[in-house]
Amino acid sequence: MAEEKDETRGLMKTESGRRLTQILTDDYLNLHRRASEGAFVVWVAIIVPVELFKGFDNVVFAVPESHAALSAAKGVGMLQCEKAEHDGYSMDICSYARIDIGTAMSSGKDSPTFGLPRPHLLVSDNNNCSLLVKWFDIYHREWNVPHFIIDVPFCYEMQKETDLKYIVAQFRDLIKTIETMSGQKFNIDRVKEALQNSSAAAKHYKRFIDCAVNRPSGITAFDSFVQMAPLLTSRGCPTVVEHFRKLADETEERIKNGQFPVPNEKYRLLWDSIAPWHQLRKMSSRLANLDANIVAASYTSCVGSIEGHYEFLQEYRDGDPLESLARIQNFSVCPYGMKLRFNAMSWAAQHYGIDGFVFASNRSCKVYSVMQMDLQKWITEELRIPSVMIDVDHADIRKYNEENAFLRMEALLESIDAGRTRAIT
Repeated sequence: MAEEKDETRGLMKTESGRRLTQILTDDYLNLHRRASEGAFVVWVAIIVPVELFKGFDNVVFAVPESHAALSAAKGVGMLQCEKAEHDGYSMDICSYARIDIGTAMSSGKDSPTFGLPRPHLLVSDNNNCSLLVKWFDIYHREWNVPHFIIDVPFCYEMQKETDLKYIVAQFRDLIKTIETMSGQKFNIDRVKEALQNSSAAAKHYKRFIDCAVNRPSGITAFDSFVQMAPLLTSRGCPTVVEHFRKLADETEERIKNGQFPVPNEKYRLLWDSIAPWHQLRKMSSRLANLDANIVAASYTSCVGSIEGHYEFLQEYRDGDPLESLARIQNFSVCPYGMKLRFNAMSWAAQHYGIDGFVFASNRSCKVYSVMQMDLQKWITEELRIPSVMIDVDHADIRKYNEENAFLRMEALLESIDAGRTRAIT
């Protein structure tokens, strides 16, 4: 397999990385092309099941959150945020929203993807992000675009049958809405095919992130952050299945060949927050120089799972695809109650052999961060694993101080060392 070692520790350029770049480029180019040719365009929140749109001949979707993350990773997040702030939007609003608003209101200027094509329909949900409904309502008011809101109950325990049926009924309403607005007929068999592809892709992605079980880990969590992008932009497509199959195969092959991002791995950490998109290279490399590796993250471990069970993969084989999609509407971390979140992270700590937790208090994502202090205390007391809390913003670099963050993370490594010394004596 062709591969070159990056000069910076902790990062390797791979065939999978090059293939990922091509997939994302094709996704955004095809989105713009099809929109210009008359396709019905839907903007969605990340949890909205885009497999439903595969049931139509000419419906395309865009994911503003994914575009905002890409913008931050490409270094234009702050610029787009400042545009929104200049128009009166508070700096306290989620940086994803500010990036997206700044991009939209400047007609895509400075965007790495030339922005997103104007939508015919907005579809959000209210369980993963408390801000999204208000965010999409801006476009509803400014552009007079209909806004369909999927109401998904939070999960403080396993999903109830009544909740599942309630969500499915809303999916059927969404389908009817698109049929009416676009003039297109819905084909459920296409949704089944798309869902099978999504299920297969998630299975291979799980195989990829489980390469972190190896010692040293075959990946960093930063790899898993970057590689999750096609799960948002291309979900339901066979190309994504093939990409993740190759990604997992290539990563397993590197492990066999003794190629690791942190070869002298001494500290195995778990990250609890959204990815710090503006710090992927710098944070990964600096940690690697300390022989530390963030091997896993709650943000990516939850993909394809159900409430509080990272080890479980909701695979679709047959039956009603709408029920299957409704079953995983609470797969992400944000809708978890405290107990489900503790259970999930406890499993991850054991599964990946975690030495320490990094709780990243996210200035933008209140839902993710609101229970972190209580969760940190519970994990420290019950699991006896040291942890640290750092301040970060997933997309606005102005709200992140690298030296303060590393001062705390280096203190965590010292705490891990001290615990090992006590264990020996």
